[in-house]
Amino acid sequence: MGARNGMPSSSLADAEWQSSQHGDRRAARVEMAVLPGGSIAMRNSRHPGGPALIYTHAEIEAFIAGAKDGDFDDLIA
Repeated sequence: MGARNGMPSSSLADAEWQSSQHGDRRAARVEMAVLPGGSIAMRNSRHPGGPALIYTHAEIEAFIAGAKDGDFDDLIA
């Protein structure tokens, strides 16, 4: 069975999760992992076995480009 949205991230046993170096290391973070086939999973570090959201490489590329351009700055203002 392949990766699917909402699956337990603990089911992604081979995933190598990484998070941003920005912010408080003790706080919750969004973690991401590249999956076989190129999809990218996201999870909440507070719930490492909780649900994972699965995105295509193109979706993550667009999200990161938008974040760099300031598209989401109003969410943290």
